[in-house]
Amino acid sequence: MDLLSGIESRTSAIKLTDPAPTGEHIERIIGAAVRAPDHGRLRPWRFVVLEGDARLALADAMGDLLLRKNPAATAEQLDRERRKPLRAPAIIAVAAHITPGKIPEIEQVLAVGAAVQNMMLAAHALGYGAMWKTGGAAYDAGIKQMLGLSADDHIVAFLYLGTTAVPGPRAPSSTEGIVRWLERT
Repeated sequence: MDLLSGIESRTSAIKLTDPAPTGEHIERIIGAAVRAPDHGRLRPWRFVVLEGDARLALADAMGDLLLRKNPAATAEQLDRERRKPLRAPAIIAVAAHITPGKIPEIEQVLAVGAAVQNMMLAAHALGYGAMWKTGGAAYDAGIKQMLGLSADDHIVAFLYLGTTAVPGPRAPSSTEGIVRWLERT
């Protein structure tokens, strides 16, 4: 598939199932990420791959977070929260590790966002589905610590990966109403 066809045909999956990407394919997906634009060559991206039972640690941490935020959470709410990381056979937590200095923080975070988009395109090209998730877990210091990240790191995505069971709708391709030409020669 050529690049533009891949971009035009990529959708976010609604439901994922097994099989997960192989180890070799995960390496290729992360390899695509580190080719994203990176002002200052700071390599701000950090990746934590969770497969199999490793997702259960994230599930427990997300359940604990819900209870910390809402001690009156019902068993059903707690169960629903703990099932979230089990919606895909593999998850890559993608974080921005900020280097203070000349390059603004926003540019480092955006570089990681571009890396996630590369990952989604690479997964699609390899025949996998992906979902870009965040939620409260992305902003919690305890979750970051559990993943081996710094409390100051920004989790930009929990990239859920697997085989698409239910594809998402295609995004509209029209640019009508969102582009303004100031001068066109």
